[in-house]
Amino acid sequence: MTDCNTGRVLEIAASWIGTPYRHQGSTKAVGCDCLGLISGVWRELYGQDPELPPAYARDWAERSGDDRLMKAALRHFGPSHGLEHAAPGDLILFRWRPEYAAKHAAILDHGGHFIHAYEHAAVLRSPLVASWRRRVAGAFAFPCHGR
Repeated sequence: MTDCNTGRVLEIAASWIGTPYRHQGSTKAVGCDCLGLISGVWRELYGQDPELPPAYARDWAERSGDDRLMKAALRHFGPSHGLEHAAPGDLILFRWRPEYAAKHAAILDHGGHFIHAYEHAAVLRSPLVASWRRRVAGAFAFPCHGR
């Protein structure tokens, strides 16, 4: 699936590479987690966050059982078009197990890679190998206009 923001999304996401991992962070070059990376890209595209997430613990998805990340993606990006139709620049969400809530977010890059904030490391580009690919819960195009 193509969208109007592909090049810009990838340019912004790539500019975050090297930003240290910081739980609940959302500041380029200072620190972010995976949600903070997506929020930062959204802010650079549209000027402000679509909504501010509540404080969350590292194990929020396991404890709550509520699929909050997926629900937020559906609210702000629209329906998932699935990995088989995903294009570079799309948001991709991951679940560690099929019965768990989506817990990790990234941006699909060219060449079978994705950009994400990796815990205990930094924002980096990783290959979308089989172990990551089988955990993809949805793929979403950034909207052409902020919501």
